[in-house]
Amino acid sequence: MANYLVGDIQGCDAPLVQLLGEIGFSPSRDVLYVLGDLVNRGPDSAAVLRRLMKLGDAARCVLGNHDLHLLAVAHGVRPARADDTLDDVLHAPDRTRLLDWLCQQHLALFEQHCLMVHAGVLPGWTTEKTLSLACEVEVALRGPDLLDFLQHMYGSAPAQWQDSLQGAARTRVIVNALTRMRFCSTQGVMEFSAKEGAASAPAGYLPWFDVPGRATADVLIAFGHWSTLGLIRRDRLLGLDTGCVWGGCLSAVPLAASGECGAVVQVKCPQAQPPGA
Repeated sequence: MANYLVGDIQGCDAPLVQLLGEIGFSPSRDVLYVLGDLVNRGPDSAAVLRRLMKLGDAARCVLGNHDLHLLAVAHGVRPARADDTLDDVLHAPDRTRLLDWLCQQHLALFEQHCLMVHAGVLPGWTTEKTLSLACEVEVALRGPDLLDFLQHMYGSAPAQWQDSLQGAARTRVIVNALTRMRFCSTQGVMEFSAKEGAASAPAGYLPWFDVPGRATADVLIAFGHWSTLGLIRRDRLLGLDTGCVWGGCLSAVPLAASGECGAVVQVKCPQAQPPGA
């Protein structure tokens, strides 16, 4: 049995098929952990969702900002953007099944000694707290109040976590940290305007993983979301958004049960779009 971490697919089904072939993936023995942004900007979002659904328990996904955006558009909460490529999902005959499956995915996973999120983890959150807070959002995605959750999900305030937060403000901070964050201050204040590499941090901010004293510093964290950062391999840190949809690569890394990571496997993506979020 082998486990593989995979970066942002963003609707690029052909590279996903090629990557699965490169690693010799078998759903009868292997597990694929996808780090969010399964859909959008690429040409085949519906095909990606169907492929992952077909893998059953062999595909375990966290949700990214583009995945939540799809749900918001599908439920009429948010208009589609000019650069969205979601129509194949929105007009699919199996649209309801695809969207229902998406709602069953996670905001964070901890398996094989690895904490998996799409964007980041606030510096004061432990692994246990991250999973607990992610579960609050997952309950909202799967429950009768989905529409209300989506309607109040958007916005960049509050920008800092407090345990006393309640309601929409509470879930918004959780969503923003796990699916949008790149930079934050040493006090855990998030900043959302900067989208370039780590060197582009605004004054007073750091890449979330470089904040001193981060509570998850002793845990392997795998994340996506940050295409301008590229592949990051550090002790207990793995960034796997290598810009597939922007003409880069789709990347996978074997993950041992001990939490050790193997050699990266990459396939080139033929997309040629300008870099984006």
